[in-house]
Amino acid sequence: MKNFELINHPFEPIFDKNSKILILGSMPSEMSRKANMYYGNPKNRFWKVLSIILNSPYPETNEDKINLVKKNHIALWDVLSSCEIRGASDSSIKNPTINDFKIITDNAKIKAVFTLGKTATNLYQKYTGEKSIYLPSTSPANCAITETELINQFRQILQYL
Repeated sequence: MKNFELINHPFEPIFDKNSKILILGSMPSEMSRKANMYYGNPKNRFWKVLSIILNSPYPETNEDKINLVKKNHIALWDVLSSCEIRGASDSSIKNPTINDFKIITDNAKIKAVFTLGKTATNLYQKYTGEKSIYLPSTSPANCAITETELINQFRQILQYL
């Protein structure tokens, strides 16, 4: 079993002044950090599900992914700025430090905050005291939920865009 590793969040948030919703994960996985992009694991279903509900072509490059979310008024970031974690296991997170969301909320008109997965939801609500709208994790580890179910759950973001 892997040891705990201190991870400092490696990416800036993706947003602009036109962002209307904020989607937050917990912390980028090792594969995402290597790909230098949110949800960078090729088996993660985030980009596929998002492109389907937005009726857009699948974004192949990191630049395409950034353009997809900005064009659709979506901000992307993660709840944590740092934590100790074992591999990519959200359930192993300890000593979390939360990001300062004012970087986004002070510079965009965010109507809703969505959190991906139970860990991101619990951490966000615990450390901000605010509610978020839960979306199931798109991680390949969350194989209990089908792609169709993910698409149906993700469609709720459309009412805020």
